[in-house]
Amino acid sequence: MLARAVPRVRQLLYNVRVKSWDVIVVGGGIIGLSLALALRRKGACVLVVERGEVGQEASHAAAGMLVDSLHETPAALQPLATASARMYPEFVHELQDESGINVDLRDHGAIVLHAHDDFDGSEHLAPPRIAELEPDLALQDYPAVFLKERSVDPRALVAASAKAAKHRGVDISSGSTVTSLLIRDGRVAGVTTEKTQYAALKVVNCAGAWSGQWGPVRLPTRPVKGQMLSLAAPDVLQHVVRSPEVYLVPRSDGRLLIGATVEEAGFDKRTVPAAIQHLYAAALALVPSLKRARVLEDWAGLRPGTPDALPILGATDTPGYFVATGHFRDGILLAPVTAHVMAQVLTDTQPDHDIAAFSPARFQRERQPLARMA
Repeated sequence: MLARAVPRVRQLLYNVRVKSWDVIVVGGGIIGLSLALALRRKGACVLVVERGEVGQEASHAAAGMLVDSLHETPAALQPLATASARMYPEFVHELQDESGINVDLRDHGAIVLHAHDDFDGSEHLAPPRIAELEPDLALQDYPAVFLKERSVDPRALVAASAKAAKHRGVDISSGSTVTSLLIRDGRVAGVTTEKTQYAALKVVNCAGAWSGQWGPVRLPTRPVKGQMLSLAAPDVLQHVVRSPEVYLVPRSDGRLLIGATVEEAGFDKRTVPAAIQHLYAAALALVPSLKRARVLEDWAGLRPGTPDALPILGATDTPGYFVATGHFRDGILLAPVTAHVMAQVLTDTQPDHDIAAFSPARFQRERQPLARMA
């Protein structure tokens, strides 16, 4: 009799002692933080578990161009991209209002060089018009278009999101690497890390390039390296400029970002001098006056790629386990709509957007070991 009672007593003590959350979000980049905020607005108790420091991976490395044009976005992703771009002003307004951090949302537009003649929704630019818009841009006989799109500073955006999340009562655990899901009675009960366990009935994998390294579903995400640099170049450019070789993204504080490589290099985040020099030379070919600009820094980030270049969004066939990852080069752009639609999924609300094309079920499932609560 006593032997049968002991396990029940232990379980009661466990339930009293261990804090639990409604949702654990694994990954503290812009996708994870935005989702945590959206869930808090719906009243959920949320914990964000981040393997390193919040916002210091792909989000920190991004350029922040909010590109949703038909010729630069996969067709299946276009509705979500367009919806997310439209959400950005309100998304940013709320973050800035709550955090007090200016995220530098700019709506000056973009000049796309060597653009296709059938670029929809754009103004075709003749050389005189290019010179009017950007006097420092080297005048060549470029086919070019002007696109009405925005840009944002991802580092400021993440900082604002993290501050707003803490203000709203989102718990954040940094330096905690999730190693597996906790499972009880066939459904999610939390996560285990290399140090401890956290309890929740729902877990969302927002771990970016690292999202395939744990969980019951082998997510086919991979790191795609991107190298960039920045210059101190105030007032040189007002618009984003994109060419096949390089893109230039001005910030309101005088920085100019130059990017970016697309490399299959595993989890290697080292910059390569030859690659940085190539980007710098391509920028000088477009804007010769940048020779006088001071180089501020260079860096590399790891984008979460997928086999079909589409994100992975939605529920898995493990009850309580959800995925929001694989955004590749569109994580900053897609943050508002991802947070909105995944918060609906997690709270059993019919999503405003059809995300069937992004379901984890489209990839072959390969089971991995599951941890079980003691």
